Amino acid sequence: MRGNASALAAGRRHSAGRRWDGTVIAVGNNAAGECRVERWKDVVAVAAGNVHSASNTGKSHTVGLRSDGTLLATGWNADGQCDIAAWSDVTAVAAGWRRTLGLLADGTVLAAGRRAEGQCEVRSWREIVALSCGDWHSVGLRADGSAVAVGNDRRGQCSAVHGWRDLTAISAGYLHTIALRCNGRVLAAGDQSTGACDVERWEDVVAVSAGSYHSVGVTADGRVLAAGDNSHGQCDVDDWRDIVTVAAGSIHTLGARADGTVVSTGNNTHHQCDVESWSGIQPGT
Repeated sequence: MRGNASALAAGRRHSAGRRWDGTVIAVGNNAAGECRVERWKDVVAVAAGNVHSASNTGKSHTVGLRSDGTLLATGWNADGQCDIAAWSDVTAVAAGWRRTLGLLADGTVLAAGRRAEGQCEVRSWREIVALSCGDWHSVGLRADGSAVAVGNDRRGQCSAVHGWRDLTAISAGYLHTIALRCNGRVLAAGDQSTGACDVERWEDVVAVSAGSYHSVGVTADGRVLAAGDNSHGQCDVDDWRDIVTVAAGSIHTLGARADGTVVSTGNNTHHQCDVESWSGIQPGT
C-alpha cells in the first residue's frame, strides 16, 4: 500500500479516498474534523491516522499530499500531528496514532506529533523510498530493499525488521509489521497472538497493508488475502476480485478495484465502510 501514491486510507473510525482528479472524499467519524476534506484539490496521496481498538479515543486525523510536494491536514491535533503546513518537497506521507511522517525527495524523513515511544526518531534515516506508521512504531523502506524501524518494540515489531532484505513494500500495524519481498512473498514480525503474522504461505503478492490486528495482501491477479483478527469481519475478503490496492484500518478493510470503485468489510459503526458510492479512486495517477 505504501508506494506511496496511496489512493485509500483507513483509520480507526473513518476512511478516505483520493479520486483521479485530485479531490478527496472521506466518510466515518468526524468528531475532530478528520473528514473535512471536501475542499482539497490536486492531491496525489492520502493517509489516515489509525487508532487501535483498545484506545480510549476515536479521534484521528487525515493528511493529503499535493502534487507540488506540500501537505494538507485536518482532524485531531493534540500532539501537533497536523502542524505540517510548512513542509515542502514531500514525495510520500504516512499517518499513525498522533503523528505524521513525510518522505522528502532526498530520501530523508520529517516527523510531527507524539514522540513518547520514540516513533518520531527518524532524522537519521537516509535513502528511504517508502514509509508506514503503526500506532506506536514507524517503519521505512530503503532504496537497497532493507528496512528500518523505530518506536515501541514490545513484540519485536521493530528489531526484527533490521535483518529483512529484498523488500518492495512495508506496512506497520499496532504491534506487528509486514513487508513484501520482490519474489511476491510476505514477511511478518511482532505479536503472534492475533494471527496477523500468519502470512508465510502467501504467494504472488503485489501490495500489502497492516491493520491493528490483521494483515491484508493483494495478489497479481487481483485477489485479496487476509490474516488475523476477524471479529468484525475485517478479513472477509475471499470474494473480492479485480483489486489493485487495499487499506487495512483498525477493524475494517478497504479495497479499490481497477475500475475505481471501492469495496469494504468490517466494523461500520461510524459508517467508515459506506464507500459503495465512491468512484474514480485510482492510485498512482
